[in-house]
Amino acid sequence: MRKMQVQGVHHITLTGADRQSSIDFWEGVLGMPFVFDQPNLDNPDEGHLYFDPGDGRLITVFTNETRKRVHNRTPMDPGCVHHIAFNVSQATFRQTVERLNERGIGHSGPKDRGFMDSIYFKDPLGLLIELASYRFEPPAGSSHAAVLLEAHRIRVERGDYNIAEIHLADAIERIVERSTGTLSDSRGAADPY
Repeated sequence: MRKMQVQGVHHITLTGADRQSSIDFWEGVLGMPFVFDQPNLDNPDEGHLYFDPGDGRLITVFTNETRKRVHNRTPMDPGCVHHIAFNVSQATFRQTVERLNERGIGHSGPKDRGFMDSIYFKDPLGLLIELASYRFEPPAGSSHAAVLLEAHRIRVERGDYNIAEIHLADAIERIVERSTGTLSDSRGAADPY
């Protein structure tokens, strides 16, 4: 038996309300370009809208002009989607409260997650949306996931409860030491003063 190795998220498809509400939210609030449009090939009564969240992957939305917007929270039963998180820069993150407030969109306020900052709010159909901003950049040739894995290992070694910025900084240092050679006799910390 062998695995079917995935290489990233291809797309996520959500059930939306009407076409214009979907465009207004995904492009008009979150800034995702509306890049492709066709019928839902499995249901001729629905449209299928495609949005680019910024990394070239896709968020797609099934629309139906008879579905209306609701503001209740989507189900959180086992097997249901709890929320979807989208990456934003720190510059954008610092503007989220103001920009959500000017639209009258209720939100959680900024949340400190140790390795990232987050804010939560609902889409027009009650799906919880998170805007998240990492507090670090991975070393060249590495990824956020690789840094988080190394930071997790450091956190566990030290018996700490959750990942904090010190774990991230130490993880980045370890990754750089493993991936980049040096002509120095020692890679240890030094005091040149």
